[in-house]
Amino acid sequence: MSAFDTLLRRASVVTADGLRTLDVGISGETFAEFGADLTGSCETEIDATGEILFPGLVDAHVHFNEPGRTEWEGFATGSTALAAGGGTCFIDMPLNSSPPVLDLASFAAKRRAGEANSRLDFALWGGLTPDSLAQLADLARAGVAGFKVFMCPSGLEEFAAANEATLRRGMHVAAEFGLPVAVHAESPATLAAHQAKYPHPSPGNMIDWLASRPVAAELDAIEMALGCARDTGCALHIVHISSPEGIAMVTAAKREGIDVTAETCPHYLLLDAAAASRIGPAAKCAPPLRDAATVDGLWQCLAAGEIDGIGSDHSPSPPELKEGNDFFSMWGGIAGCQHGFPLLIERALRESSWQKLAALLAANPARRFGLGSRKGRLAAGFDADFCLLAPEDFVIERKDLLSRHPISPYVGMSSSWRVAATWLRGNPVSPATHGLFMSPE
Repeated sequence: MSAFDTLLRRASVVTADGLRTLDVGISGETFAEFGADLTGSCETEIDATGEILFPGLVDAHVHFNEPGRTEWEGFATGSTALAAGGGTCFIDMPLNSSPPVLDLASFAAKRRAGEANSRLDFALWGGLTPDSLAQLADLARAGVAGFKVFMCPSGLEEFAAANEATLRRGMHVAAEFGLPVAVHAESPATLAAHQAKYPHPSPGNMIDWLASRPVAAELDAIEMALGCARDTGCALHIVHISSPEGIAMVTAAKREGIDVTAETCPHYLLLDAAAASRIGPAAKCAPPLRDAATVDGLWQCLAAGEIDGIGSDHSPSPPELKEGNDFFSMWGGIAGCQHGFPLLIERALRESSWQKLAALLAANPARRFGLGSRKGRLAAGFDADFCLLAPEDFVIERKDLLSRHPISPYVGMSSSWRVAATWLRGNPVSPATHGLFMSPE
């Protein structure tokens, strides 16, 4: 009998102390042993010399839109794109599927779709809206990873924004079950006041869109969410923070003892307002891309250890929803789960380290959302989820995109690292791979 099913030789493994050249033994679906010159027989031996063995990404923020809007993306195409970008597990948002995950029936429908079509392991967010308050306890018992709330209009009528009273009521339920609440933090009152003072033209261009959603709206919403978390004892997760000022507010709240974490996205670290104007509709998102100084400030926060996680906020749409001459009427979402990670690596290594990048993309989100006993770490007994990175220069082309629609703001950008392979629970991800639904511990 073989000691291992698979033995990877001489991989550069990301460890807590940095890169170490190690052999990696896999038995069944889990890591069995890490060490130099491992002995023992194996079914398959792979020479990984020169490749980085990085933990599989746990992307806690994707919109794969199934069921109901599968023509926008879907579990099969979305998970394929994420796997090509090094991902092995994701948490799908309650919108933009139709219906959104606001009750047990919609939760069950989304779970069935994921189990049938996802090539990666996954968990599901539930929605916290004025319409779902009575359903939150049932969703918690069914196994949602947490609850997502929009503090401003979501862009979809069926997923209503939550005011402060709704947020507080939902947080009380979430706290009862020990689940986090993830907040899209933009204050509708601040946005409306800004619009009244600085009306945007119609049609408006990208510059008009960027100017219409100031950082102040993000900060005011974060302040309100922190107050609700302080009063309810609920775990709070601020998604896609676009400004260093927002990160600073979260950092100060942590010192106060509030259970809060900060997420940003690759596009806020890779693209700025000038790039948005150059790229056009593929770069529209909310909060919008910021100026170059703000991007540099986010990198400084990352280097200081003040950002807890990086999620792609992959939110694709059909091409026709990104067309026209009015940026205010276009769908706002970045399709980027395939290339965000490899594009981050070069600057991340200048600003930080391999091990801190692994924490941001794998260990921290796994732990925060109740998957930390199996996911996010390269360690014996954990699921053998990883990707192999090869140092290779390449330019992203439209033909490379694996999402349902070949739209990405990253087309034309270059990376010095390529994801050579992604493994899920001890096997390479392939069209035949079936992901598992994951309930938080």
